[in-house]
Amino acid sequence: MLQRPVPRLPDVIRPIVPDYGGACVRGIIPALLGPDRHRGQLPEWFPSFVAGADAVVLIVLDGLGWGQLRQREHLAPTLAAMSGRSIHTVAPTTTATALTSITTGLTPGEHGIVGYRMVLGGDVVNTLRWQANEQGVRRSHPPADVQGFDPFLGVEVPVVAQGELERSAFSEAHLRGSRPVGWRAPSSIAVETKHQIEAGEQFVYCYYNGVDKIAHERGFGDFYDAELRFADALVADVVAAVPAGTAVLVTADHGQVHVADNVIEPSPELLRPVTMQSGEGRFRWLHCNDADVDALVDAATDAHGDVAWVASREQMLDEAWFGPVVAPPVRRRLGDVALVPFEPVSFHEAADSGPYELVCRHGSLTADEVEVPFVGTLT
Repeated sequence: MLQRPVPRLPDVIRPIVPDYGGACVRGIIPALLGPDRHRGQLPEWFPSFVAGADAVVLIVLDGLGWGQLRQREHLAPTLAAMSGRSIHTVAPTTTATALTSITTGLTPGEHGIVGYRMVLGGDVVNTLRWQANEQGVRRSHPPADVQGFDPFLGVEVPVVAQGELERSAFSEAHLRGSRPVGWRAPSSIAVETKHQIEAGEQFVYCYYNGVDKIAHERGFGDFYDAELRFADALVADVVAAVPAGTAVLVTADHGQVHVADNVIEPSPELLRPVTMQSGEGRFRWLHCNDADVDALVDAATDAHGDVAWVASREQMLDEAWFGPVVAPPVRRRLGDVALVPFEPVSFHEAADSGPYELVCRHGSLTADEVEVPFVGTLT
């Protein structure tokens, strides 16, 4: 059964800086594909059965936080019955950053995909769409240059994910060198995974984004509950399909917070020294001139310190929010001051919008966003 995490102080006291050297999503791939698994030397936070497994399947359920799963265990009997615990994702708690940390085994400060919208050469680039101002920037900012490290330790592994994602720029950034095994319907995930293991593959990576999509569009409620049941059944299908002796592990890139219309638009006075914004609603970067940083921190704290942590880039670097090492080119992708909510709110920015208002969001460093499952079973 799911283990309960150790109690801790309320997260309004301080943000949860990911434990990059411990139980964190960035450590999964190095442990599984490095030499230690075959030596039986996995980290203590891994389920014990993984070391002796004939093959391993890693399923990433985008958007399924540990807190959301624990509150709905009755809807997810397969996941609830698995062995495991909560681990940390990365900062910010956003898909582009976390998936890249999962596949490369690196911290955000190392791989450099440091947000949903980040600055590259003066452009604010949406890293999932690889666009700036609705224009593609694949040529001006080649994905392999922006993120230069090989995923999966350079091993060509099968990736069972949506077929339409195979040729995207973000896939090139975080999955290049892998072997795409695209699916058109989620029911194919178990079938494709079975075929790969039966063909002799010792590791298969699976990705499913339905939980995240429904949370964004519908929030928590009947639609979310139905999607969690579906995702749990999907995992059950994989467990039933793969040969005996296969370890099936499940994790996520981040959790969710129900924000709905609790959206804050920073005042013109606060934004007067701001030259641009990046990040996202729950990790909003403000960019300004060096001389304005301290004053902007003070002004942002006065205006929004009751709902958000306000931190400068230098404070975050000192506290290793993005890992202990952040190279100078990666530092230039960060803003100067960040608004990181601990309350269920989002900070609006006109250039950061889509076809619909997001109901659940993520990005900040609260428990509901940072803590994700790492659970599994041996077939």
